[in-house]
Amino acid sequence: MHKGSCLCGAVTFEIEGDLSAPDACHCSKCRKHSGHFFASTDVARERLAIKGTENITWFQSSEKVRRGFCATCGSSLFWDPPHKDWIAIAMGAFDGPTGTRLNKHIFVADKGDYYDIADGLPQNQQ
Repeated sequence: MHKGSCLCGAVTFEIEGDLSAPDACHCSKCRKHSGHFFASTDVARERLAIKGTENITWFQSSEKVRRGFCATCGSSLFWDPPHKDWIAIAMGAFDGPTGTRLNKHIFVADKGDYYDIADGLPQNQQ
């Protein structure tokens, strides 16, 4: 069982089972949503239990994706393609160790100019 929350605790979540290896998205939308790149893990919807859903504000950031954040403290929590059977959860929202390691970087062609990616992980331009 993995648990997590937003900064103020108005939104909490629990996930049954292991987490998949997270990736880091460097696209401009993820950078604006999170303040840097967005590291997240994909979780099957049936394994996720969220409390405080009334405190989540959803922003439709594209035709196929919405982003969820706490309406009280503003914490970036979710990247949600509603047409899929999974949802991405921000790695920074987890309480305690996750037992995962970053797997890859995506959309590195859009990364910010103020940092380098030098961890040796795969880098996808898109």
